[in-house]
Amino acid sequence: MTRTLAVRLALLAPPLAFFALFFAYPVAAIVERGLRPEGAWRIGVVGEVLTDPDLAGVLWFTCWQAAASTALTLALALPGAYVFARLDFPGRRLLHAVVAVPFVLPTVVTGAAFLALLGRGGLLDELWGVRLDNTAWAILLAHVFFNYAVVVRTVGGLWAQLDPRQEEAARVLGAGRFAAWRRVTLPALAPSLAAAGLLVFLFTFTSFGVVQILGGPRYATLEVEIYRQTAQLLDLPTAAVLTLLQFATVAALLATHGRLTRRREGALALRDPATTARRPRGRAQWALLGGVVAVITVLLLLPLAVLVERSLSTPDGYGLGNYRALTGTESGTFVAAPWAAVGTSLRYAALATAIALVVGGLAAVALTRRAGRLLRGVDALLMLPLGTSAVTVGFGFLIALDEPPLDLRSSWLLVPLAQALVGTPFVVRVLLPVLRAVDDRLRQAAAVLGASPWRAWREVDLPLVRRALLVAAGFAFAVSLGEFGATVFIARADAPTLPVAVARLLSRPGELNYGQAMALSTVLMLVCTLTLLALERLRPARSAELL
Repeated sequence: MTRTLAVRLALLAPPLAFFALFFAYPVAAIVERGLRPEGAWRIGVVGEVLTDPDLAGVLWFTCWQAAASTALTLALALPGAYVFARLDFPGRRLLHAVVAVPFVLPTVVTGAAFLALLGRGGLLDELWGVRLDNTAWAILLAHVFFNYAVVVRTVGGLWAQLDPRQEEAARVLGAGRFAAWRRVTLPALAPSLAAAGLLVFLFTFTSFGVVQILGGPRYATLEVEIYRQTAQLLDLPTAAVLTLLQFATVAALLATHGRLTRRREGALALRDPATTARRPRGRAQWALLGGVVAVITVLLLLPLAVLVERSLSTPDGYGLGNYRALTGTESGTFVAAPWAAVGTSLRYAALATAIALVVGGLAAVALTRRAGRLLRGVDALLMLPLGTSAVTVGFGFLIALDEPPLDLRSSWLLVPLAQALVGTPFVVRVLLPVLRAVDDRLRQAAAVLGASPWRAWREVDLPLVRRALLVAAGFAFAVSLGEFGATVFIARADAPTLPVAVARLLSRPGELNYGQAMALSTVLMLVCTLTLLALERLRPARSAELL
């Protein structure tokens, strides 16, 4: 074993231990509980479930809507990625932060917002008599709303660091604007595009809240069916088979993704993003900026405005009654005031972000250089939590982590650990394309000059990936704030997170509960906006320009 491989395996040890204890073990425990309920394996149930004609329809819709949502999100968000990466305009940082807000909203809130916008009695129904509830289009648009930031931040983060002079040189040599972009910029963006597309597909493939609310009885994903079999029918064997099917599909997707992207990754000329953004020039760039702002306004801000409007709506007219009600326990839904969920969510999300940055950062550094199948398999393994049923993970925590030395059922640590599981893949996917784009000759030159591997990484890699690290931290914090699927099963009754509190309020009848749910959703939106805006203002120190 070479020294380099030994170092990489040592770096991978903490991430692998983390995933083994808090992902593989809980998922395996609940699958075993379903397929081996009384000590004997029930293999026959696999054939019964897989031959069910209703399952074929669920699987087809799950794959179809995920593919369509991914294509539509990429088509609408790529212009936005260019605008935020290359153009400098007033309000850019604020708009960049606002774009990420939909991503952290609980999926049940996203579904409720689009139902208020597109459903019966919604805004479009009142204005033009247009209703899109219980249709695939409503689901697709809600998924674009939710995942727009994934493409803008993942692709835009790398795009902002690409040297624009390479594309300019191609144009000087006679290539047109589109040809120069297709031959120079697009190949450089390919790994980041693949990472963004993979993340969007995984999130839409496992979509639950959006499909549950907007799809009605006509549409169901595997995640919705797993929840129905587990929580409503108490059919753990069927739920276990569906979990394994979802798991196998995601594993095949990750393997295909790895093969397609390995050959496209290479060293790139990276620059400080502050030197690549320019004021819009010419009608084309101004028109593109206007189009992106229009898409963001209609597709992202309008549903958010619906949330704010509903939070201010009371039986006595518009006012702050719903917000004042958050400081008390009059509704009887919570032991403590719902407002306490804000502080709880921030504490949990901060700890989950720290865990995700350590685990994901170590994994990304270890996987920077391409290697054999073993390390490539680790890369795919780190993505599996995004494609595994959150219902399964949540129940798995309760079933598996109930005996010493891992008896954590009553510990508040379960929540940030579950949130970190979802945040870690984002850290890896954001950091890895940038780390692999760093020219390895710089590391070799540092080594020749006597720098240790740690100092070479600190002096060469860290200045170039500092911005990507901030983006990764923002993503991890955002998904931790909005994580709902697993948290709803493990959050303590006296310390719910914001998404859990919103779901509890939405599940109770009455205008006061609904108004408080919309008010809490608005608070979550504002907290996320302020956090991401502060992150945008943390500019990394200017790094050396790579020629």
